[in-house]
Amino acid sequence: MRVAIVGWAHSVFGKREEPDVEALIATVAAEALVNAGVEPRDVGAVHVGVFNAGFAKQDFFSSLVLQAVPELRFVPATRHENACATGAAAVHAAIADIASGRARIALVVGAEKMTHAAPAQIADSLLAASYRREEDQVEAGFAGIFGRLAHLYFQRYGDASDALAAIAAKNHRNGVANPYAQMRKDLGFAFCRHASEKNPVVAGPLKRTDCSLVSDGAAALVLAHEGTARTMRRAIAFRAAVQVNDFLPMSRRDPIAFEGCARAWAKAHETAGTRLEDLSLVETHDCFTIAELIQYEAMGLAARGEGSRVALDGTTAPGGRLPVNPSGGLKAKGHPIGATGVSMHVLAAMQVAGEAGDMQVPGATLAGVFNMGGVAVANYVSILERLR
Repeated sequence: MRVAIVGWAHSVFGKREEPDVEALIATVAAEALVNAGVEPRDVGAVHVGVFNAGFAKQDFFSSLVLQAVPELRFVPATRHENACATGAAAVHAAIADIASGRARIALVVGAEKMTHAAPAQIADSLLAASYRREEDQVEAGFAGIFGRLAHLYFQRYGDASDALAAIAAKNHRNGVANPYAQMRKDLGFAFCRHASEKNPVVAGPLKRTDCSLVSDGAAALVLAHEGTARTMRRAIAFRAAVQVNDFLPMSRRDPIAFEGCARAWAKAHETAGTRLEDLSLVETHDCFTIAELIQYEAMGLAARGEGSRVALDGTTAPGGRLPVNPSGGLKAKGHPIGATGVSMHVLAAMQVAGEAGDMQVPGATLAGVFNMGGVAVANYVSILERLR
């Protein structure tokens, strides 16, 4: 049984006034149902993605959706967590519920409240997505881990600083058109390329413009089985939804090969009967610019060590062979952990539906989504197409 997205809601990401995750959930849950034209009584399952990892004392979030939509009382609700892929984990669980026949319609909500925390707490919370036994003392936290990856990549393949700056500049330029983005400012290549007082070095070769933004926000999706979806005003179907997990310790694998990412993309294309060149766009997990660069290679857009070429030649820019992150990605949009994977699916679905406004990729028919937890540990790929 095929599953389709029939509605969505998305808050603006950034430093928000809502006091907690409960309030953030309330900004999108009911709105998504209205957007889909679905009554709460028709929802058979609720899936909630919140990473938390110490950002809040509350750590039992699933039924908080009922606070926002009390008519959902007694509907099965489950909380999911899979590091930075928490949102995609919730989406894929809802797909499984519908595909198995356990529900006809499901509501998915992803949310995170981060900006209230002190920098040291944020760094420590994000390190929970690493293998603490080996990686706990990395300076600069998760940014330090990706700084090490960038350094290793530079050692193996040469200095990719120009490519990283091009990725940052592209995503910030794209983010100007995204009404949900935390930072809607075209920073330009020169600013992103050079360290400065306003763009200091954070870890290794990574500068502030290479790092995604600490953010608050929420996003929601309504999913339905194909028969129901075809009766609704829009239906964006999952042609593939694949999860691949790899070892958590980076010491047990080549950390800059992103083999789990590559396998997830290969399996998704096999399931969908597609090739990379069939896609109109990709929303990918640019938690750091080095991650997007390596993902170019893992998805097959460039050979190993040649990701810089497509970053610099316009392949991934608007109007290029495969636009990547037309939303601005995590880099410009922000990265509220639990909301990220849901947000990526919302924005990809908007593209295929032709409802992406100023972000719209002309003629978009197939969209790919890659949401990653840890350093290519939890790897989720979705391929979306329009049913109606």
